[in-house]
Amino acid sequence: MPSMIAYLTRVLKTPTIGAFWEELAGQARDENWSHEEYLAALLQRQVADRESKGTVMRIRTAHFPTVKTLEDFNLDHLPSLRRDVLAHLATSTYVAKAENVILLGPPGLGKTHLAIALGVKATQAGHSVLFDTASNWITRLAEAHHAGRLEAELKKIRRYKLIIIDEVGYIPFDQDAANLFFQLIASRYEQGSVMVTSNLPFGRWGETFSDDVVAAAMIDRLVHHAEVLTLTGDSYRTRQRRELLNKDNRTNHN
Repeated sequence: MPSMIAYLTRVLKTPTIGAFWEELAGQARDENWSHEEYLAALLQRQVADRESKGTVMRIRTAHFPTVKTLEDFNLDHLPSLRRDVLAHLATSTYVAKAENVILLGPPGLGKTHLAIALGVKATQAGHSVLFDTASNWITRLAEAHHAGRLEAELKKIRRYKLIIIDEVGYIPFDQDAANLFFQLIASRYEQGSVMVTSNLPFGRWGETFSDDVVAAAMIDRLVHHAEVLTLTGDSYRTRQRRELLNKDNRTNHN
């Protein structure tokens, strides 16, 4: 019987069942489980294992610069951030509806941390995610454009349920770059989710994209089905510096 089960689990590609059926069978006998309870426990173990491996793979292919979680994020310094909205976004239901998330606010408030953390939540919910900075997205599209395969590249990107574009506004784009960026946003409109972080309010996006008309058309598509979070508060770095100064002052006074 063991060799038969080993063979069958190999054919079915269910290695977890192959590894645990015996141990769980012993537990089932000891605790008088029904056949159905034993079967359910075995299948649950296999599914849990597969899902956790899937999440690990999706996190790897998302290319996050570092893995951050919502649990690690200190919400106390961002009183402006609505907890109910964040809790809703953490469920990742917006991804299934191809809706967008825009995080606006000055540098140092943790926009990138939040974007990565929400991206990780999306991978845990079974969605494919791809993360990069705005300038890297442009480089990728420009290379595809010059090679004559922009359409193919946009199609490839469309396979990802959620793309995260970090740091819009840090580096201004010329007109060609702005047009490429617009095509990226337009290609995902009502097809796939986009998450954007920017240090600039929408009113100043024309400066980044060197064209108010292109910026307005892009914002239009982004916010049509979107949750826009405008963050205000103390920057991490400013706060840390202030805490250090206070600490030094206390030390000097003592």
